[in-house]
Amino acid sequence: MDTTSTQSFEGQRRGLLRPIRNVAEILDLWRTNRRVYPNVQLDQVLDAESSRHAHWPAGLEPNLRMAMEKRGVSQLYTHQSIACEAAMNGENVVVATPTASGKSVCFNLPVLDALSKNRSARALYLFPTKALSRDQEEALRKLMGEAGMSHGAITYDGDTPGDARKIAKERAGIMITNPDMLHAGILPHHAQWARLFAELKYVVIDELHTYRGVFGSHLANLIRRLQRIARFHGSNPQFIMASATIGNPKVHAESLIGGPVTLVEESGAPRGPRHVMVYNPPVVNAELGIRESALKSAVRLSAELVRNGVSTLVFGQSRNNVEVMLKYLRERLAKDKIPKEAIHAYRGGYLPQMRRDIEKRLRDGEIRAVVATNALELGIDVGALDAVVCVGYPGSVASLWQRFGRAGRRMESSLALLVTNSSPLDQFFAAQPDILLDAPSEEARIDPDNVEILIQHLKCAAFELPFEHGERFGTLEPDAVGEGLDFLAQHQVVHKVEGNDDGGATYHWADDAYPANQVSLRSVGWDNYVIIDVETGRNIAEMDWRSTHTMLHEQAIYQHDGDQYQVEKLDYENHKAFVRKVVPDYFTDAMTYTRIAIIEEDDQHLGSHVEVAHGEVSLVDRVVGYKKIRYNTHENVGYGDVRLPDVQMHTTSVWWTFPNDLPDQLDLSRPDCLDALRGLSKVMHTVATVGLMSDPRDLGFVVKDGPQEGEEPVTEGKQVMSPTIFMYDSMPGGVGLSSRVFDERQVLLPRAKFLLDQCACQLGCPTCIGPVQPETMPGAEGPIDRKGRVAQVIDWVLAQG
Repeated sequence: MDTTSTQSFEGQRRGLLRPIRNVAEILDLWRTNRRVYPNVQLDQVLDAESSRHAHWPAGLEPNLRMAMEKRGVSQLYTHQSIACEAAMNGENVVVATPTASGKSVCFNLPVLDALSKNRSARALYLFPTKALSRDQEEALRKLMGEAGMSHGAITYDGDTPGDARKIAKERAGIMITNPDMLHAGILPHHAQWARLFAELKYVVIDELHTYRGVFGSHLANLIRRLQRIARFHGSNPQFIMASATIGNPKVHAESLIGGPVTLVEESGAPRGPRHVMVYNPPVVNAELGIRESALKSAVRLSAELVRNGVSTLVFGQSRNNVEVMLKYLRERLAKDKIPKEAIHAYRGGYLPQMRRDIEKRLRDGEIRAVVATNALELGIDVGALDAVVCVGYPGSVASLWQRFGRAGRRMESSLALLVTNSSPLDQFFAAQPDILLDAPSEEARIDPDNVEILIQHLKCAAFELPFEHGERFGTLEPDAVGEGLDFLAQHQVVHKVEGNDDGGATYHWADDAYPANQVSLRSVGWDNYVIIDVETGRNIAEMDWRSTHTMLHEQAIYQHDGDQYQVEKLDYENHKAFVRKVVPDYFTDAMTYTRIAIIEEDDQHLGSHVEVAHGEVSLVDRVVGYKKIRYNTHENVGYGDVRLPDVQMHTTSVWWTFPNDLPDQLDLSRPDCLDALRGLSKVMHTVATVGLMSDPRDLGFVVKDGPQEGEEPVTEGKQVMSPTIFMYDSMPGGVGLSSRVFDERQVLLPRAKFLLDQCACQLGCPTCIGPVQPETMPGAEGPIDRKGRVAQVIDWVLAQG
């Protein structure tokens, strides 16, 4: 190692020389450090972009223009001007420009212009989270005050006090809420909101890219209900939508609202130079292909940034990872006399007041680093950040650049750093990092007519207003609506009243239940669990139903704001977890087991030896235990049992069924053959994810081989009897990913073979075929050519045609 550069680097690290406050200077030091730069796979500077301006929209209220000019905005960016004019001309609009391009102006100006010209007009703003709602309310009210408007804007969500709720219904010109509150708190009580719906001029939907999969399919049906109620009260609102860059903004927006939309996607906003780096941690075990922990590498690099005055946002892949990195980062920076209060975590589960305090302190510059989940990926105003560090590829190009866009909100240099882990997808991009610069953003996909989702919203809509014969539901044809309502009538959820001689009928709600309370927009189960500190009796956090199974089982170490709590009791029925603060030298990681059964086969392709099919499956996930993982070394120091109910889900899947005598045909033992199929499923999953440009978490995969000893029989569907690879949609009911894999089945294996051949390992590694599972390979001695076995299976299948 170069002695001079090392002394300089170490001197800067200890604060013995002038503190570095410029991203470019830190990167220059990294480029001369032989511990850092040999692992940098991409070092690219994206040039600064100058702003492009356009005229103010014709007819804009003078008081609004004056208010904007007082803020130093003498001209609009081109995309702002185009979007405002389109909206003011009566068009539905979607603005899909990068982070920090001023998209809020695109919907605030048309809305405020309409309210200035018509005091009785109303607008509804939808944000995906409470934090975004509160953030936008503050900015909107300031602008309205500067423009001399007295209409008022108020956030209506679960945290809104009772007296404020009454004012909101009666007087607020702009109602700000989230889809969950609209679904369960506003639409079912639309008679109380008659003034809002009768005068509803605009509906604003921000962060459109987050409404994908199940959540997006629910939102599309929620919009159908909203439009139906608005028509009932005499209005027909326009929609203005804003999105981060996605591959199909116009198609996605039109699918959500069921009508034509004008797209604005050429940004006129300026941007400073952005340094984009991909850091691939060094290999520490060449035989097994194991790399240094991405988490530790990211902490080391982030600490260098923070101690030198660079405000940094670190994105982790999970809540556990975020809390572990927070602990490590605070410990490292304590040596530099940086107080722990200057470094915080931000994730779901933190109470609202805590999150708002962190957001404010970030804007005020009191916090120097935040370690966050994707909760900070959205456009919450957190001030100007200089660097973003992503620990692991987040699952999509669009999400990666959305995160990178959180830094560089000034015209100064910023850093966007991806630290890759050992997963196949991460290593795919580490080997070909230029793809990240050139790849198109993924498409957002929804299926509003998914039967499981649609039926739930037909119930909610029938509760809100009776259905008439021949009525459409959004873009759904009357015949399909009638079939759904007849199904509900058969189950005595609605009452069908036959009409006159024309055969028409009316459907009225007939159940005692309140349907919206039973329908979650975001997941299979929707009730949160509260987390209570037994020593203080205080509610310290909350957690969603699904995460509870893996993070709040008894004896789990729950990590919160850098502290550790042990779960002493989980009151499953009453949705409470009781925890006690501890100081352990380990954290816990749950182990899960998946049971799968085929419900119905829709499509089939019969090869000479391998059957490929697509259809509906039943998945049962069980948390079977947990591992204790020591801090810093990350070694496994013990196990524990977990006894919780199973989590069941119906979804769609594609599956490959191999002949039962495959081990004999390949001259392999059955355990070795199944291990090869597991490796093959890993490679196929990577290829399918890249091909679909989808988040890998949206596509699950598992290998099954008939009933195993001690395994419970399936209670629903057909038991798998032969070696089978399943690749399924991870969302209930499916969103069309597995069907696209089925359509692409002919190219999947050749692409998998290519990816396998391109991997630099000799025997198979986590990068290509996944980690070895010793329990599946008893008695193995010496190196095993797992890669060769996977290639053997691919060659055998391709040879069969």
